[in-house]
Amino acid sequence: MTKCIVLRGRGIVEGYCKAEALVSTKPISFLGDVDPENGKIVEKRHDLYGESVKDKALCFPHGHGSTVGSYILYSLARKGLAPKAIINHKADPVIVVGAVMANIPMVDKIEIGQIKNGDLVEVNANKGTVKILKLSGELKSRI
Repeated sequence: MTKCIVLRGRGIVEGYCKAEALVSTKPISFLGDVDPENGKIVEKRHDLYGESVKDKALCFPHGHGSTVGSYILYSLARKGLAPKAIINHKADPVIVVGAVMANIPMVDKIEIGQIKNGDLVEVNANKGTVKILKLSGELKSRI
């Protein structure tokens, strides 16, 4: 039986979901880094350039940028293009407001370096936990 990894943090916006992780080592601004029409990362210097945030557990250190980013995150949700959850190391007020408006579960104080692209994660923002249910890549080196 495979052991799952449980990361404990702080729930910011309540909710629960299971989703594939999309992980970045760089901050994200929803104003400028994400195309509001298709949900793809359009900042060419970003490590997720070309990736879609749609239906992912979007993991990144923190947000940055204009307060308009909150409205872009809300707009993505209304169009069905938003992430299923947001996992941060440090919550940024702009991202928090957007997650609240869009009703996207959000957790912070998570060591996102333990999560890899493609991992299946269970986000329980009510409890402030992220469980890595299915590891992509090197399973044994991470348990």
